[in-house]
Order: sequence, then C-alpha cells, then structure tokens
Amino acid sequence: MKVETIIKQDQSFLQQLSRQYTKAFLSPYYRIGLMIFGFPFQVFILMVFLYKKYVKKQNGKISSEAKEALIQSGYDRELRAKLKKQEENKQAFFNKPLSEKETNKNVEKLFSIQFQQAVNEKAHEIYKQSNREKVTFLGQSLAFITNPKYFILSIILGFPMYALLIIHSFPFMKYLFERLLMMLFVILGVTIIVFTLLYFSPSDPARNIIGETATPDQIDNFRSMYGLDDPYIVQLWRTIKGVFTFDLGNAYSGNQAVVSTIMRRFPVTLELSIFALVIALIVALPAGIYSAVKANTMFDHVFMFIALVGLSIPSFWQGLIFILGFSIELGWLPATYNADNFASLIMPAVVLGTLLMASVARMTRSSTLEVVNEDYILTARSKGLSNRRVILRHAVPNALIPIVTIIGLQFGGVLGGAAVTEQVFNINGIGNYIVERQFIPDIPSVLGGVIYVAIVLSIVNVFIDMLYAFIDPRIRTNLKKY
Repeated sequence: MKVETIIKQDQSFLQQLSRQYTKAFLSPYYRIGLMIFGFPFQVFILMVFLYKKYVKKQNGKISSEAKEALIQSGYDRELRAKLKKQEENKQAFFNKPLSEKETNKNVEKLFSIQFQQAVNEKAHEIYKQSNREKVTFLGQSLAFITNPKYFILSIILGFPMYALLIIHSFPFMKYLFERLLMMLFVILGVTIIVFTLLYFSPSDPARNIIGETATPDQIDNFRSMYGLDDPYIVQLWRTIKGVFTFDLGNAYSGNQAVVSTIMRRFPVTLELSIFALVIALIVALPAGIYSAVKANTMFDHVFMFIALVGLSIPSFWQGLIFILGFSIELGWLPATYNADNFASLIMPAVVLGTLLMASVARMTRSSTLEVVNEDYILTARSKGLSNRRVILRHAVPNALIPIVTIIGLQFGGVLGGAAVTEQVFNINGIGNYIVERQFIPDIPSVLGGVIYVAIVLSIVNVFIDMLYAFIDPRIRTNLKKY
C-alpha cells in the first residue's frame, strides 16, 4: 500500500512538472531561459529529436500515410474541382475572366495550402487512433522529464533549468524575477546612454583636471593611464563589465575607487531620506485624510494652500531661511551637517520632507475624496458604522494604491540624491557627489552615480509593485493568474 502511494505521488509530481515545463516552454522568453539554463539537457533532447524525426522518419511516415489516404479517397480531385468552381464564380461575379493558365495557377496555389491543412488534420487523426508518437521537441523533453528512470539524469543535465521552473511555478517569485531581469536591462541601457553622452561630450577630462597649462605629453599620459585613448567599443565594454562586477575603476580627480566612495556616502543619503519620509508621512497622511473628510471647509482650503506653498518653495531658499532663522538668529540647530550630532539632520530632513509632505498630502486628499463617494462607502454608512470606522476601515485601504505610488516615486527620487539640499547643508551624500563630478566630467564617478540612481529607482519600483499585491486583493488575484 505504501509503495503504491509513493508511486502515485511520484506520478503526480511528474505530471505537475510536465504541465509547468509546457507552460514555461510556450512562453517565448522563458523558452530562451530554458535553453540557456538547461543547455546540456536541451542539446541532449535535440539529438534525440533529430534522430527520431530524420533518422527514423516517424513524422514523415505518418504524413505520407495521411496523404495517401486522402488521395485514395479522392479528396484531392474533389478539392480541386471545388476550388476551380469557386475561382470561376469569383471571376464571373467581378466580371474579370482570366485565362485557363492563370485560373489553374490560382487554383493550384489555394489547393496546396488547403490540401496540406487536410494532410495535417488527417495525420493528427492517425496519431490519435494508432497511439503512435508524434515527434516534437517539446514532446521529447516531456517524455524524458516524466520518465522516472531518466529524471535524475535530467536534473544533472539541467539543474539551473529546474531552478527556473521553480521560480516560474510561484506567481510572486515569477513576477519578482521578471522585474529584476528588467532592472538589469534598464541598468544596461542607462550605462550605454550615459557613457555615450559623456564620451562624445566636447569637454576634455584630461585638460580639465590637469589644467590648461598641461603639455601634450602630460595629457597623453593621463589618457593612457585611464584608458581614454582606447576605442569607443573597448571603453564601453570595460564600463559595462565594471558595472556588473562592481568595479568602475578610480575617479579621475582624487584617484579614489568610485564604488567604495558611493557606498561610503550612501548611508548619509539613506538616513536623510528616511528621516524626511517619516516626517512627511506623519504630517501628510492624517492631514490629507482629514482634509478629504472635511472637504470644502476652512481647514481644507487652508491646508490646500499650505500644500501648494510647500510644492512651490525652492529647496535652496527654504534651506537658507532655516539656517538664518534657526541657526544664526536663534542658535537652536547647527547650520551644517555633522555625523556626530543628530540635531544637524533635523533642518535638512524638514526641508527635504516639505516637498514630500506636500505631494503626499495632496495625493492622499484627492484619492480619499474619490473613494468616499463610492457606493460601498454609502453601504457601510447605511449599516450604522461610525464615520471614523468607515473612513479608516473602508475608504483609506482602497485609496492607498495612488498614495503608495507617489510615496514610492518621491522617496526613490530623494534616495537618488537630493543635490540642492545636500549642497546647502554641506552634506557629503550621493547628490552632492554627482553634482561635484559632472562638471569635470569625471566619467567613472558620474556613471557610478547615475547607475546608482537607476538601481535605487528600480528597486523602489519593484518594492512598490509587490506592495500593491498586499494592499489590494484584486491585484493579488491577478498575480496568481499571471
């Protein structure tokens, strides 16, 4: 009894594996992935497929039987007569008679197509009746995978392929894998575009760094040292390779490793961005929801005016006003950033959070206002639920999608480097680093900064997309069907 149960479980597992492999194989992109990740396995299957198809000629035999059966039944003569009659009727209807030779040519053209379709249908019928094997590449793959005798061998030949099938079998993992793969292509595209623009820029890094008084020999030595005298393709390949190996070389100015410099400045930018986001959400979400509930009241108008002002104030001006007021006049907070003094982070975080606060608040208000007029909100009210419960349990969860979207986009932009704010408060973050290096132009540094921004925005977007599924059950259901 136990043996039969184990056999049934194995057969069920192999059938599920067969269905999953078929589903992945029918997708053009995953088919390429199966070919790449299971290359030894696919080569073996190709050899089996070619042997059965062209050496044993199984498909050819069935096709010949089907063709012979149709000819013996007189199907070819009936089809020719039918097509010729249709061609003559068409010519008579349009009053455009053709010669006998042209008529026969048109008939033969249609006959070859329709007769081949009939042969294929007949061959499929013969396959079905005789239980003979139709030789296809997919069929040979499934026969090898679902055979318990060869299953272990298929794992040895195509272990990475099975890892891809596992990813394909789980909707969330599949979606995440595809987005990460797209992120790699985005990074590759950004790398090519940015490098090309910097390469063909009229500004000469060697002359900008060494100075106008540099001799031709000094300039040639500088270019040779950093590989600037290599052809465009060589430099581009070196850059792409450096991006995916986390080695963009050293900066032209200062000769510091680009990747290590970015990683050293990243914690400062991350700390500033998170602090600014927390400040913005603490104020923006409650104020936006309350403004939607009290729409067209005095509070709503005042709040919208403040949010509009927050969107309109330039960051550098607000930062200078804060320094003048809270540092110079009142002496409450330090004017510049100091890693050892947490209070020095308050002003830049508030300045950076003002724009976030205004954007999130306006989106929260408009999204909540749109939801509170829906029918299901009216139904909830008719059931006697309190206004607070209706808003917090029914309205806000359904209004979160656009709010989360704007939060993600704004946070990704801030995390990519708030150059103006970092410049005003003398913060050695990513934004300040990119601004400093782009005027040289320091190609490795600028490229590293831009690629960092691309990676950050891609990761934030992937996180936001995955968050959608946990917020909205409809998206979660669609992902499972995906």
